[in-house]
This record gives sequence, C-alpha cells and structure tokens, in this order.
Amino acid sequence: MVKSKIEKRVFPIEGLRCAGCAGRVEKTLNAQPGVIVAAVNLAAANATVEYDATLTTPEMLRKAVQEAGYDMVVEIDDNTSDQLEQKHLQAYRSLKRRTLWAVLLSLPVVAIGMFFMETPYGDWVMALLATPVVFWLGRGFFINAWTQLRHGSATMDTLVALSTGIAYLFSLFNLLFPEFWLAHGIEPHVYFEASCVIVAFILLGRLLEEKAKGNTATSLKKLIGLQPRNAEIIREDGSQAQIPINRIRVGDILLVRPGDRVPVDGTVMEGGSYVDESMLSGEPVAVRKEAGSKVFAGTINQKGYFQFRADKVGAETMLAQIIRMVQEAQGSKAPVQKLVDKVAGVFVPVIIGLALLAFVLWVTLDPETGLTHGFLALVTVLIIACPCALGLATPTAIMVGIGKGAELGILIKDAESLEIAGKVNTVVLDKTGTLTEGCPVVTDMVWLHGDDRLKEVFCSLERLSEHPLAEAIVQHFRIESNLQVQQFESRTGRGIRGVVDGETYMVGNSRMLEDNGITIARKLDEVAWRLSSEHKSIVWFADAEQALAVAAITDRVKDTSVEAVRRLQAAGIEVCMLTGDNRETARHIAIQVGIDRFESEMLPQDKALFVRRLQEEGRKVAMVGDGINDSAALAQADLSIAMGHGSDIAMDVAKITVVASDLNKIPEAIRLSKQTVRTIRQNLFWAFIYNLIGVPIAAGILYPVNGFLLNPMIAGAAMALSSVSVVTNSLRLKYRRK
Repeated sequence: MVKSKIEKRVFPIEGLRCAGCAGRVEKTLNAQPGVIVAAVNLAAANATVEYDATLTTPEMLRKAVQEAGYDMVVEIDDNTSDQLEQKHLQAYRSLKRRTLWAVLLSLPVVAIGMFFMETPYGDWVMALLATPVVFWLGRGFFINAWTQLRHGSATMDTLVALSTGIAYLFSLFNLLFPEFWLAHGIEPHVYFEASCVIVAFILLGRLLEEKAKGNTATSLKKLIGLQPRNAEIIREDGSQAQIPINRIRVGDILLVRPGDRVPVDGTVMEGGSYVDESMLSGEPVAVRKEAGSKVFAGTINQKGYFQFRADKVGAETMLAQIIRMVQEAQGSKAPVQKLVDKVAGVFVPVIIGLALLAFVLWVTLDPETGLTHGFLALVTVLIIACPCALGLATPTAIMVGIGKGAELGILIKDAESLEIAGKVNTVVLDKTGTLTEGCPVVTDMVWLHGDDRLKEVFCSLERLSEHPLAEAIVQHFRIESNLQVQQFESRTGRGIRGVVDGETYMVGNSRMLEDNGITIARKLDEVAWRLSSEHKSIVWFADAEQALAVAAITDRVKDTSVEAVRRLQAAGIEVCMLTGDNRETARHIAIQVGIDRFESEMLPQDKALFVRRLQEEGRKVAMVGDGINDSAALAQADLSIAMGHGSDIAMDVAKITVVASDLNKIPEAIRLSKQTVRTIRQNLFWAFIYNLIGVPIAAGILYPVNGFLLNPMIAGAAMALSSVSVVTNSLRLKYRRK
C-alpha cells in the first residue's frame, strides 16, 4: 500500500474575472482525485490546494483548470512572481488603453443619443461608433462568455455579453428595419448609447477594481521584496564571489557588508555588527550581533562586517515561512465566505431567469409598449446585477487584514483564525517565555562596601559552572576573563569553589557558606532576605573568610506584559495564567502583571485540560504560549497564539504567531480581527442590499407607481461602482487605528 504524501501549495490562476470564475475553478479543483481541499481567492488570483501527491500532480491539476477555460501556473521559481507581476502590469496597461478608447468613443454616442437625436444620420453615426466599442474593445466579454458556455457555466461576462449584445442587435434591427415597428404603431428607438456606455463603465470599473486589488497585496509584495537576490560567499580557499541566493547551501560561509540584507538564516562566525530586525520584531532598535548570534534573512546590516554560516536556506528561512504563511492565509476563506460562494455560484443563472421573467411580464401585462419596456428591463437587469461585489466582499477584507497583521508582526495562518479572534473572551497565558523573558537574568548585584574589584574572579568561576543560573552571571558581567582557576570543584546542591592567584573563592547558596563557616555581613544578609522575599534566586560570592557579594536572579517579567494584560482586561477579556512553577512564584508574577486567576505546577496535559474546562463553561479561549510544553493546550484552544522566539512546534500548532514576542500584539490582533470582520459584514451588507434593491428597480417595479424606468447606462455605472466601493471599503482597514 502506497503511503499518502500530503502537500499544500499556492498556485497563481490566470483568467479570473469575477466571483463566478473563482467558483468554477474551485469546483473543478475540488473534483479532482487526490485533492483534499482547494480554495480560490479572487482578490489574490490564486488557488491554495492541499492534495495527495501520490494520487495527483500539479500538471494534472493544471490540465483540469485549462479544460475549465482558465490557466494555472505550476512551475514556480524565484522569477515567477516577477513574471506574473509583469503579466499583470501588461494586462493592466491593455485594460487602461481599452477603457480610455471606450470612454472617448462613447462620449459622442451619449451626446447624440441624449441631445442631438434629430440630427440627420445621427443613428448611423452612433452605430458606427458603438460597433468598435462593443465588438472590439468589449470583445473580451463575448470571448469569455462563449468559453464558459462551452463548459456549461455562466459568469459576470455572460451578463455583460448578453446585455450589450442584445442592446446593440435590437438597435441595429430598429435602424435597418424601422417599418416593422411602424406597421405595429410603435416608434422604433435605438439604444447604441446604452450598449457602448455599458462596456465603457464596466471596463472603467474593472480598471479601478484591478488597481484597488493590487493595493490589497502590497504587504505581501513588501515581504517578498525583503529577500535579496544575491549573496557574497567565502570559498574554502578564502576567495569571495557573488552568487544567487538559490545556490546557497547549508554550511556555506557568507559575508555581509554594511547596508546589505542578510540573505539566509544563520549563525555569526566572525566579526560583529548591529542588525535592523524591525521587519521581524517591529522594534526600531538594531540588535547587536557577534560570534554565536543568530541572523535572519531579510534583516538589514548596519555599519559592521561579519561572516556567518548558513543554517536555513530557501523555503526554510524564517522570512520564507512568513511569506508562505501570509500567502496561505490570504488565500484561505472565512466561514462566512462559504455562504457567499454558494450564492455566487447560482447568481448568474438566477439573474438571467429574472431578466427573462421581467421581459415576459412586460409583454404580457402591457400589450402596447411592453415589448420596448420589456426589452429595456431585460437589458437593465442583466447589467445591474453584480456577483463581483459579493465575490470580493470577503477576500479583499481578509487580504488587507492579514497583510496589515504581517506589517505589525502578527502572522495569521488563515481567515478562520482571523474571524475567531474577534469572538475571544478569555485569554490564557503561559508564564515562562510569554509573560516573562523566558531565561534567568541578574536583577540585582550588591557588593560588600560597594567594592566590585573581584568581579572578574566571580565571572571566571561561573564560566566553569554547569548550573543554569551561572550563565546569567556570565551574561551580566559581559567581560572576557583570562584568569586561571585552579583546584576547581563542584558540590552538587551547594555551589562551586576554586583557587585564583593563590586565594580560595566560592560561589553558591547559603548552605555552601554555612558548610565553610563563611561570615555574612549584616548589610548583605538583609539584602539577601529582601531579594529572597521577592521570589528571586540568591547566589553568594565569597572568599575563604567572608561573603563578598550577593546576586539575585529571576526570570524577569517582560516590559510589555503589564500593559498588555491591562489592555485585554479593558476590552472585557478575562486573562488567566498557567505555569509549571511553584505556587508562590506564580502568585508573585500574577500580582506583578495584574492577573487574578492563575494555576501553578501544571504539566502539559494539565494546561490542555484547563483550556477544555474553560471551553465547557461556554468561553471562546485563546491560548498564548511559546514552548513545546504548551503545544497540547495550543491545539485544544479555539485560537492558538505562539510567541515568535519560542519552539518550532509551538509555532507549527499555533494559528497566530507574534514575531516580536511582544504581548501587546495580542490585543492588537484581536482589535484587527474585529475590524476585519466588521468590514466583511459591511461589504456583504451593501453587496446584498445593492442587488436586492437594484434588480427589482431595473425590472421596472416602480413603473406602475411613478412611471420610473432605470436607464441601462445608469445601471452600468451602478454595477461598476458596487465592486469598486467594496474594495475601497476593505482598503480602509490599512489606515484604521481603532
């Protein structure tokens, strides 16, 4: 039995023009053997496909899409995005030229049709000018409509082709055979202005729509633009050469000069500098890098030089993973979109049916002028109906919302998470690494009589210790020590001792000092008691006779934690804390940050059970953690949030990753979610209302009341405006603060 090989990829789709197109491609992909789920994003013009590689291949999927009348790009390399961007730019320029010509040729047709109808040969001039607009500049509508008809489907192009084609042919018949109507006592009218102005308006609407849709993807384009194209490699013989980043291999030694972007993720081997990591962390202050420091692709080197070893290349770099997460998230669908897709899928056939019904009712109920009015109603209903507004309502808001999150250092994996975040009413925080820094640091260092001349001895001893707290002491001093420590010994549960320059020194806890009869000055003893009461770990430094210094070490609360907890509580969200630490330390941290409900001494499974209990109480729970021990609780929660400097497993499980490990990003993510969901609802409301009101008016429902019939030209303008207004409303998210 062949083992399944599940893959998930994002493929650009060519030829998408409306919600009906997106629905057809999605239906086609989901019908293919081996496809688990496929989602097509109209705004991003791509398809996110999860499939079993043992049952299907990208080429097979592409063939299916081509048979449906579209195309899918499967050969994706470093130049693909540039090529697609170039294609999009060329298509945009072509659309711009066609729109300009359509507007220029339509203006005299409108002028003649509205103000100079009695001009000799005016109808013939209108026919002459309308013909190239409808069948040359608007030929794309007819080509696409025919392509879809051959595949048994209908899209927005079908409505446009039917309405403009019928209006033009009806007008041409009236122009060539006016006596047919005169014999029936009906004055023949031509509607050339309606047919060409409809084309002009819809082309103009699509031009504005394409420009706006391009703006929704700016955040992703910025991320992709952070990737450098080349890198400087140092070969084994010491020579240097420029190579494309796709040729970098793990273990290569690379040189980064001042002002360069780091090409891949790695570890500094030689040299030092400050690196701007704001694209990852959102923090403006550059970070010091020296031997042993980690560097990340896309970050900007400041003034120094350094060499580093490539650890992660290509799709494995943090930047590549961020780009992939944003792409997949922008291509995913919120639950509300499933309803919209069902509506859009039947929209065009229903509209065609309503248009024909309006025509039949006019002819039946008004024998005198019903044929003319029925024709106008049929054309106007076909024109004013707009599935594009429905199709764009959700994906444009999702793209802008997720892109805005990426700019803020909040990586959202999918649209569903964005929607859930706005419903969260309880946030559960892990203590270590989430509320606190996640590593021990020296908070206090007090010397006897303020004399720290022996700090180099203290540091030299700790450098030889394997105790977890020793590293905190070494990091605190940050000095290079060349002192020779002799007769070094470690005493388990007590500390270490050694001889430096003939003098005996020791580092350890109070029992170490008691065992050796060391005297502790009253001042140092009082300081130690005070620091101990603050739940800090105490480390003593002494010579053979007396204590010389006391250091306090703790996992310090992050500067942002108190403010973040306050902001969450102010938003009406209950905040809980979980930790594997003892109860007294947990209580102390909880009091510091302002959390009332906390649990201590918890194992990984206990954290998951705690989250489940909250869910059983009817709460929407967000779990925030950074360690492998948080993974079970993250998976259990309604919304899982990982801190960016945590474990890879936690970030894999989480639906949202906070790159900067700044807890203030949590309330920001919830605020962004609420804004995005609110924008989606606004878009859907106006899109539905537009069609519910516009279609009956176009059919002539007001005519019996006040004699009003909607002009097809006005209908075309309204249809174009509806799509543009939806995209524009989504773009407001980029600039919204509260």
